[in-house]
Amino acid sequence: MRDIDKIKFSKNEALVFKALKNASHPVGAYDLLDQLKVHGLKSPPQVYRALERLTELKVAHRVESLNAWTSCREANHENAPVFVICDNCGDVTEHIDRPLNASLEKIYKKNGFVPGNPILEIHGRCSDCISAAL
Repeated sequence: MRDIDKIKFSKNEALVFKALKNASHPVGAYDLLDQLKVHGLKSPPQVYRALERLTELKVAHRVESLNAWTSCREANHENAPVFVICDNCGDVTEHIDRPLNASLEKIYKKNGFVPGNPILEIHGRCSDCISAAL
């Protein structure tokens, strides 16, 4: 398990990470820039560099299908995250499923494949939205 308090963040990385931690949903880079301009971030490359580093450190994830980022909600990053995304309300939850990861790893090894950033995204409707529609 990683200890976030021991990570040395740059000023921009710390600002972006805090914004992601405080966000209720994944956030786009330009939304982060708008939010953080008051703290001195002036250009998209500043935000993208910070997001890239946070992703490398595995304290943030890019949710590809939403073109947005979120802070890690799970502590174990020896396993790839699974994001469950509600297309109705926009809720995104992160899960770690060790048996699923083991199955995926078997597939990778069988095919001699090395994944770069394995993340699974599943779109649908959350239980709250399903209940509200009834």
